[in-house]
Amino acid sequence: MTAETRPPAIDVRQLDRRFGPIHAVRDVSFTVQTGEVLGFLGPNGAGKSTTMKMITGFLEPSGGTALVNGHDVIDEPLKVKAAIGYLPEGAPCYGEMTVRRFLAFIAEIRGLKGAEAVARIDHVVSQIHLEGVLGQTIETLSKGFKRRVGVAQAILHNPPVLIMDEPTDGLDPNQKHEVRSLIKEMAREKAIVISTHILEEVDAVCTRAIIIAAGRILFDGTPAELRARCETSDIDEAFRRLTTESYRELGVAGQS
Repeated sequence: MTAETRPPAIDVRQLDRRFGPIHAVRDVSFTVQTGEVLGFLGPNGAGKSTTMKMITGFLEPSGGTALVNGHDVIDEPLKVKAAIGYLPEGAPCYGEMTVRRFLAFIAEIRGLKGAEAVARIDHVVSQIHLEGVLGQTIETLSKGFKRRVGVAQAILHNPPVLIMDEPTDGLDPNQKHEVRSLIKEMAREKAIVISTHILEEVDAVCTRAIIIAAGRILFDGTPAELRARCETSDIDEAFRRLTTESYRELGVAGQS
């Protein structure tokens, strides 16, 4: 089956979400194929995290649905969660656990056992360079190492779909380079969605970008197409122009 004919790894269909009077996500639709790294961008309160929580099954849509690896987030939530590696905003939970115990716990709840669990843990520890902190409790780690532990738990079960919220937040330049290189390497066999405020990251790893504002999709295309649309070579400036113009036209402010 070719890339053109196989079904998308992520298929978002008219997702909608309201929080009382706040219409946070409005009729959002898009697909992501295996091999793509999608940058999901927008100002604070634009609906990015809400959309990702609906795709991952952590938040029920008010309308519409999403399919992950062919499984509906509403009808088959456990199969969706099994197919996804999710890196949420913030640090991993269970700060009193050591890194080694935390990864063993994640392996257990992901259904990995015995030699398979040990092999997967060893593999991601090597990939993310966590060897030196395995015996430390998570609460004692730096922000950068906590983020790396978060990445490790997201990829531990080798999921076909990765959804990552600010994956390089708190990392130093060398660590950012390592994580971005890892994302590009994994994208050969996965569909990856990254939410980020760092637009240089879009240039560094993303094959495509979606910009959302006030819960609506404003743009869906390559970073080069975004610059061309906004008639600038600076991707930060292109983002600013597009989102500022959109909010001005809608007559609304960003929503929480």
